[in-house]
Amino acid sequence: MRIQPISLDDQPDDLVAGLYDAHVAAASADDTGPQPRLPRFRRDVCAHSPSGRAEVWVAVADGKVAGGYGLSLPMLDNTHIGTVFPFAVRPEHQRRGLGTELFGHLLDRLRHHGRRLLLAETKATGTGARFARARGMKVALVEARRMLDLRKVDWAALERMIPEVAGYHVERFAGPAGPELVPDLATLMGGMNDAPRDSGVEDSNFSPQRLRHREEGIVPGGQTCYTSIARRDSDGAPAGYTRIYVNADRSDGWAGQADTTVLGAHRGHRLGLLLKLGNLLWLRECEPHVERVITWNATSNTHMLAINEAMGFELFDEWNAWRMEV
Repeated sequence: MRIQPISLDDQPDDLVAGLYDAHVAAASADDTGPQPRLPRFRRDVCAHSPSGRAEVWVAVADGKVAGGYGLSLPMLDNTHIGTVFPFAVRPEHQRRGLGTELFGHLLDRLRHHGRRLLLAETKATGTGARFARARGMKVALVEARRMLDLRKVDWAALERMIPEVAGYHVERFAGPAGPELVPDLATLMGGMNDAPRDSGVEDSNFSPQRLRHREEGIVPGGQTCYTSIARRDSDGAPAGYTRIYVNADRSDGWAGQADTTVLGAHRGHRLGLLLKLGNLLWLRECEPHVERVITWNATSNTHMLAINEAMGFELFDEWNAWRMEV
């Protein structure tokens, strides 16, 4: 057994696919939700970005990947942090010390880069949670994953819930944002800095370059998306934003509700509810194959939880955001 890096320049297909398979195999024991497709996994785990660097390491036995991890290192902000995803050992290689060896290797890489805080996520119960707790990691945040079953939705009731909001209008677009929208998206994503987070995490720098890179990676990542932006009528200023992702191959019935945010100066008008309801109804028109939408929220985010519950989202499972000072 040897632990070796994956070159992010040529990304050898056998090693990337091997780590992906290890992740899916390990996750399937505890996680019944949707898993990322290989193109998205490659984009999110095995590539550098304007906002961060990536490292990927795999444990190889008899020419096959037995496990490994991906390490994300922010460069524009939070330069004291490293985030691990995935961290996986194939089920047939578990309970043989490989996870412990990989975790020690991960901590060495964090120290090598001068990082002081390790962040990770697992389901609140199960193998991952037991492993994290046994290695001294602490729960920083509890997150609820909720699911909306579109096959059971009362669509007429949702339409009646759409609030009338004076002084604002909504514009929407499918697929990646064009270059003219990137500055507005960067402004809107700044609102996510108000979301609950680990006490050791600083505000994120949502630069136009960072957002442009994200948009350019959507199609290569095997996805498309549906986005709604609220603007103030008087000057067109961006006020709020929501987005839903769908696999471009329509290979399953899942969609993922991504970030929803309303900037502080525009809160109190029910823009969040307006955006999420309208975007969901639009998704139904464009993607009739979608059966379920999944979303994440910190359990302390009572405002967004109230919106989701009013729309009919039901608890799917709970996750822990873990931390360890290195």
